[in-house]
Order: sequence, then structure tokens, then C-alpha cells
Amino acid sequence: MTPNPKAATGSAPVSSDTIWTAHDAAQVTGGKAHGAWHARAISIDSRTVAKGDLFVALQGDNMDGHRFVAEALAKGAAAAMVSHRPDDVDDHAPLLVVEDTLRGLEDLARAARARCGGRMIAVTGSVGKTGTKEMLALACGALGQVHASKASYNNHWGVPYTLAQMHAGTDYGIFEIGMNHAGEITPLTQMVRPHIAIITTIAAVHMEHFESEAAIAAAKAEIFSGIVPGGVAVLNADNPWFETLRHEAAAKGVSVKSFGESAQADARLADVIEAANGSRVKAVILGQEISFTLAVAGRHHVQNALAVLLAIGLAGGDIALAAKALARWDAVGGRGKRELITIGDKDNPVTLIDESYNASPVAMRAAFKVLALIDPGRGGRRIAVLGDMYELGNDAAKMHEDLALPLQAADVQLVYTCGPLMKSLYNKLPPEQRGAHSDDSVELAKIVPDVLVPGDVVMVKGSRGGGEKPRMQVIVEALRALPERWRDGK
Repeated sequence: MTPNPKAATGSAPVSSDTIWTAHDAAQVTGGKAHGAWHARAISIDSRTVAKGDLFVALQGDNMDGHRFVAEALAKGAAAAMVSHRPDDVDDHAPLLVVEDTLRGLEDLARAARARCGGRMIAVTGSVGKTGTKEMLALACGALGQVHASKASYNNHWGVPYTLAQMHAGTDYGIFEIGMNHAGEITPLTQMVRPHIAIITTIAAVHMEHFESEAAIAAAKAEIFSGIVPGGVAVLNADNPWFETLRHEAAAKGVSVKSFGESAQADARLADVIEAANGSRVKAVILGQEISFTLAVAGRHHVQNALAVLLAIGLAGGDIALAAKALARWDAVGGRGKRELITIGDKDNPVTLIDESYNASPVAMRAAFKVLALIDPGRGGRRIAVLGDMYELGNDAAKMHEDLALPLQAADVQLVYTCGPLMKSLYNKLPPEQRGAHSDDSVELAKIVPDVLVPGDVVMVKGSRGGGEKPRMQVIVEALRALPERWRDGK
């Protein structure tokens, strides 16, 4: 289905970037359109709505988007999808009235997928989903028109929100699919219907909701149920759950290709030189020898890059051209982005590594290895500021304690911990390695900036907080404010 220009009779001409007209949106949702509007994008947040957006008034436990419809329209939204007209909205306002707005968003998503002839690639896994998705988007962008998930929009609203905005002319659709309970991936992968599905790795993440890693592997394997006939699963050959996943894929009639250091991998790591500023990689991908560089340090990023290039090769893309594009990839905020902060000596800055978005035992260990690669400046130290890792189940305290040895192996001189679970790690550390502990990230954000000296390398990492849980982003923001404090003499 393609947008119907005739549906906009009486309004401005439909532009080439239109993704939905009033007629087409009403047709696929079964709703009733008011006005002859056409939308260029979709918004679910009235604070960031832009001119020409279709604002979708989603309803949740603590928020009802219908309260913000009038605001969205005042900001220039082309129309609003609602389940009823709010009292403060004019009778003649441009609306799409549906029975349920989330279901309406899902209807738009399925229709957007059905009208697009591009190659769809889905990414899931215990860790590395967002970075892999971002690599895919960058590399595929060198080959054609790309549509990809923003941020980590990978859940029951994030996937349809992303999919519903996909232009019919998209060459590569890149979608991140997440979960923290069994059964969550199935409806999302069946909505995306990928040609290729990547599982980055299986690890002890979300253990609060699963009885074992085997159960996590089974939940991730749900992604196979949406792969189109003839599609391919891309799996980590080095992961202990590779054979389990391979059999699950075969049971769904899905063929498997692999990546990793294994000699049998279809995308095989032949050689890598790791440094603080990135990696030089030699690989053999589908029989083709490829050399490329990554400007972000970490063996885990190299592994994910192999998965990306393998997926692109399977999608019929130019692997060499895609590999060249990966040299421009950079870690995103909260997921390893590196920043330089000047506090008194512009030639000897503090290096901040922002890993504040999320954390798990396997991700912590990978981050420590990156920290070990970065040499402090003159008089500097390696410092880790670590927040609780959530959803780890009954063994959570031990999983936090077990980070002590990897921290010592990475030659981290000072460790600051935040949250009741991280107290277990703090107590396990030798006295000389202990910085300070607090259950309150706001309190710790007042402590850490005052102990930094020029040349320090400081990593902030923890699970994303909310409500009563610590928020490590607060500490990152306090560190970013240090230059201004120094200028003000504070």
C-alpha cells in the first residue's frame, strides 16, 4: 500500500516524504479520519512533536497522551490519533479516531512493513543490541536508504512506533527487539518480519524473570518465529548457547550463519590489534577477506561488527563498502561514549567514559577491559563509578561481588559504588581500592567530582534507574559540569 495523493484533496499537495495520509491511515487502522491531512513522521511525545507529525495519544498506567493532544496540534502536528476527542480539542481538529491507540499504531506498523520491499534486519541479544543496531544503520547507509530504530526503542510500543514511520522506499530496515519476559519477542518479530535476525549473545541478564540462562536463550529464540521464508539467523559461534539456538532455528525452518573467532564461523575473526583508540580487524566473511578499523575500543564491538557485516552480506550488500563505513562509527551516549573534561590543565584532561545507560555482569567485564586499555594522563588514575545491576535474581549479591577480580585485573585504582546491591562489591574490595559508597546517586554525584584530578580516566556504569533506584546519569551530568565549576573557582 502506498500513500494516496487523492486523499489529501483540499489540502496542500502530498510531499514525497509523506508516510501517511488521512485516507490511508484510516483504511489500515479501521479508524475515522477528520480532515484531509498528511503526516511526515509519527510522534508519541508532545514535548518533541514537530510540524507535520502524526501525534499518537498512547495511554499507560501513569500517563494518558490525550491530555497533550491540544498542545501537539498547537505545535504543528498534522493530526492526532486518539480513541476519543479530548474536551479541549476543537470539533474540526485533524484527528484519526480509533478504538485503541496502541493497536492503531501496530496497524500502521504492519501496513508500513507490508508496503516496503526493502531488506529487514532485526537485532536482539542479552547485550550489544543498540550498538549493533547503530553499526548496521551506519554501514547500510553507505549502501542505500536506511530506516532504523531510534535510541533503544525495542519494546511493545517502541518497535511499532519505529516500524510505522518507515517510508515505502526504504532499502534497509534495522530494528532492535528487546525483552525482559518470555513471550515478548514473538509479537514484535512477527510485526517486523525480518529477512535476517541477529542474536548478539546470550548471558545472565534479566535473571529476575527467568529461572536459568537456558530460559533466556529460549526467549531470545522467539525471534526466529517472525523470520520470513528463506530468511537467515545470524548467531554467535563463540557463545555456549550457539548449538541450542541453531537447533531452535532449524525447528522453525530457518537457516543459520555464524560469526566469531571459531574456525567454523561464516564471519571469522582472523586477527585483531586492540588499542585505546579502537581496533584494526582482519576477518573472513562469507569467504571474502576484509580489513577494517573501529574507532571504539573493545573486543565485544569487534564481534558485533562481524555480525553486522555478515548480515549485510546475506542481504546482498557490498561487504567491503560497509566495512569501510564502520570506521565512522562511534559509541552512543550512555553506552561507552568517551568525552574529555578539562579541570585546570587543558593538556591533561580527565577522560569520561559514559556507560550509564545499562549494565549486566557480562557488560561490566567488557567495559573494564576497555578501561584497562586507556592509559591515564600525568598523575591520573583509572576510576570506576558503578551502580547496581538490576534483574539478576537470587544470585544478585554474588554477581556484584564477583566484579572485584575483573576490576583488579583492569588495574582500576579507585572504585565508587552506588546502590544497595553494589555495597556487596564495595565490601569485597581491598581498602586501598575503595573510594566511597552511597545508596543515593545524587549524593555520590557530589562526592566523585571533588576527588578527580587532571589525567584521571573515569568510567560511570550501572543499570538505568527510575523511581527509587539510583540513576547513574546524574553522576555523568555532574562530571560534565566540572569545567564550569573550575572556571567559576568552585
